Amino acid sequence: MKGTIALCLAFLAYPFVFSNAFYLDIGVALLLAAISASAWNIVGGYAGQVSVGHCMFFGVGAYLPLLVYQHWQLPPIVGVPVGIAISLVLAVLVGLPTFRLSGHYFSMATIAVAELIRLVVSTWDFAGAAIGLQGPAVGRGWYDLTFRGELPYYFIFLGVLVIVLAVTWQVQRTRFGYYLRAIKAGERAARSLGVPVRRTKLYALMLSAAFTSVAGSLYAIKTGFIDPDSGFGILVSVQMVIIAALGGAGTLYGPLVGALILIPLQTATNTWFGGGGTGLTYILYGGIIVIIARFEPGGLHEMWQRIAPKLWKRHAA
Repeated sequence: MKGTIALCLAFLAYPFVFSNAFYLDIGVALLLAAISASAWNIVGGYAGQVSVGHCMFFGVGAYLPLLVYQHWQLPPIVGVPVGIAISLVLAVLVGLPTFRLSGHYFSMATIAVAELIRLVVSTWDFAGAAIGLQGPAVGRGWYDLTFRGELPYYFIFLGVLVIVLAVTWQVQRTRFGYYLRAIKAGERAARSLGVPVRRTKLYALMLSAAFTSVAGSLYAIKTGFIDPDSGFGILVSVQMVIIAALGGAGTLYGPLVGALILIPLQTATNTWFGGGGTGLTYILYGGIIVIIARFEPGGLHEMWQRIAPKLWKRHAA
């Protein structure tokens, strides 16, 4: 409890301690990455269903706010609930057939569906095709969520992150959360104990899709632009998976810890190496995947759980 309060105070104080626009932008990017990874963590961490196609939900959430503005001149925020609704339908359509698969077959199926959606959007004129869509350059009112500085976005993103973590915390304490952990431990054993495996996995995917869609909407509203690669690109999904796995998939604060490490590293490579830093980011992703898979499959959380008792014993001695 004390750690949670300290973490909240640290995030509330961050924009006032680091008030420079560059550091505020890093904070906003960190919060967005934590929201996305925490949303993925519900189905990928707690249920053990490693989706590498979550960019489909992120992209839907990102496109809808700018679509309603581009074609009907409505405030982009109107597209947020529409994006959630479409993401829920998409989760059902994808989940019903793919949850018959397991392991890497499920992961490959989600990649295929996400890539198919990206190809369709990139040739669809209504969605801007390969050029993409642009939001309002100047806010017509507060409802456009178009601000000159990063500070309002920081607190909006922080509020959404708190909601995602609160819902996740509540889920893991319910019977639904126990079902998810049982499925992760072994589907066959969970089914033999009466757990409705496919229905539970589908509900987890729907909840995860809704929050991922919100993350996409926040990204599009903040940047004011979206195209097929930034919305539906495979690296969007890969980043969610790596952040959650780095901090500790299946834990409440694992995705947040992963974002605290990866986003500053990513920003540093882009800053130090200019345009070449983008390619170095991909190398960084690959290196993190190899290290986690080889040495710490449970991420930093599991490593801390193993090291902490030894440190406390030494301190007590």
